[in-house]
Amino acid sequence: MPRRILRYALCALLAMGAVFAASPAAIADTKSYTVTAPDGVTLAVQESGSADGPAIVLIHGLLGSHLNWDAQLKSRELQRYRIITYDMRGHGLSAKPTDANAYSDGRRWADDLATVIESSHARKPVLIGWSLGGAVISNYLAAYGDSRIAGAVYVDGVIELKPDQIVAHPEVYRDMNSPDLKTHLDAERAFLSLCFHTQPDRSMFERLLANAAMASWDMQSAVQSMTVPASEGLSRARVPVLLIYGARDALVKVKPAIARASELDPRIQTKLYANSGHAPFIEEPDRFNRDLSAFVDATSPR
Repeated sequence: MPRRILRYALCALLAMGAVFAASPAAIADTKSYTVTAPDGVTLAVQESGSADGPAIVLIHGLLGSHLNWDAQLKSRELQRYRIITYDMRGHGLSAKPTDANAYSDGRRWADDLATVIESSHARKPVLIGWSLGGAVISNYLAAYGDSRIAGAVYVDGVIELKPDQIVAHPEVYRDMNSPDLKTHLDAERAFLSLCFHTQPDRSMFERLLANAAMASWDMQSAVQSMTVPASEGLSRARVPVLLIYGARDALVKVKPAIARASELDPRIQTKLYANSGHAPFIEEPDRFNRDLSAFVDATSPR
């Protein structure tokens, strides 16, 4: 019996040694730091992939964080790019101001993105914005133009916060701002469920739900009136723009959103995922990663 226990102990020590030996390399693959926006808001930024590869900036949606992009960060196909993610103001590990103007003023979200691009010294990155992240790209284009980027991808992106483009869920959005904790959290779960036609596995859903619970209540209330000057943003874009939408999106009205974007920029490319809802990069990650890779390769500077 003592020999058996000793053998188990040695095996456990060897296993622990392997974990610790692998840890530095794993940690080295991801670099985390903070940057400060012009209005003083601190943003958490993360980098992975190839430091010498074409840069891409992944911008998550409402109630998310960099954790939304797990399937992209783990993709071998995308590891050849310099992958930059950040937690938007009011989300994840970034600061959460209480002033409503910090969220309703779309220019501030544009400034955040500009700060991430400048501070990371990203050379002509491709911007990828999911849902609310699409509105951030539009605000960025309106404020800064497209001279510093190689292209943009709207993933079920919010083109404009208008009733003809957004599916009405008044009870959900109302309850997300309820002061009652149970009501608030139940509404967050309902909102998250609406993001998917094909629901993620339980572990992933629970992580995303915890992610949502970290989001600022002040942000959730104020962001519904966020300014999105798409007519000044998308219409100014001369770089390639790709729209990827899930045909079964329950949050954004796909056809009106695509029609409005195409009206503003007739050169826009469009891909429709028949079996996805609001989050095709999670629901059909392999196809999404291939499409993203092809777009980046075609637009990024050599």
